[in-house]
Amino acid sequence: MQESATPPGATRRRVGRPRSGVLDRELIARAALKLVTSGGYTALTMSAVAKELGVSPSALYNHVESKQELMQWIQEIVMDGVDSSAFATHPLEQALLRWAASYRDIFADHAPLIPLIAVLPVSGSPRTLQMYEVVASGFTRAGWKQSKIIPSIVAIESFIFGSALDATAPLDIFDPGANAGSIPHFEGALAAQRASGNHSAEDAFITGLRAMITGLLANAELD
Repeated sequence: MQESATPPGATRRRVGRPRSGVLDRELIARAALKLVTSGGYTALTMSAVAKELGVSPSALYNHVESKQELMQWIQEIVMDGVDSSAFATHPLEQALLRWAASYRDIFADHAPLIPLIAVLPVSGSPRTLQMYEVVASGFTRAGWKQSKIIPSIVAIESFIFGSALDATAPLDIFDPGANAGSIPHFEGALAAQRASGNHSAEDAFITGLRAMITGLLANAELD
């Protein structure tokens, strides 16, 4: 008979119950982020996360109560990568440009999360709330009327999310195909943009962002 691998007097660890410290919030959230980034929200199940971590679902439930809570953990990780530091050191226009560029880049790398996080309540994400606090403080220091700060942030965010999706679009998305020659104005504009050597998604993002921020600043209602 083969001898047991468990030393005499030792307690055999129960299957699916990892030793203390093996699982923690960060580890679970990153495993979940990997799944939802590659497969979308439908790929994010407690069973799939448990499999990714090599534990049983029951072990996972010792740390996280629900899929909703797991999404809030994912939100924490992703939003923590957005750089809002410029609001403490730069004028509002420059800070908004840097913040928006960082925000767009983060979500261009996690495009499947956009429809999820865009409508996810932030109450369970202290890092996200802190980011909003920093951004709002930048508007406040610039003298903006309080009632105009949130609409301005949401307007810029909406543009950021759309631009993040556009960054993942194929480069030939506007090729007319069999319709070539029938839309001369559009084809001329498309050819000119390509001749500029600028990446189309980046060009569109910078153009739109500058226009939006310029418009917001020009129509700002200051206290």
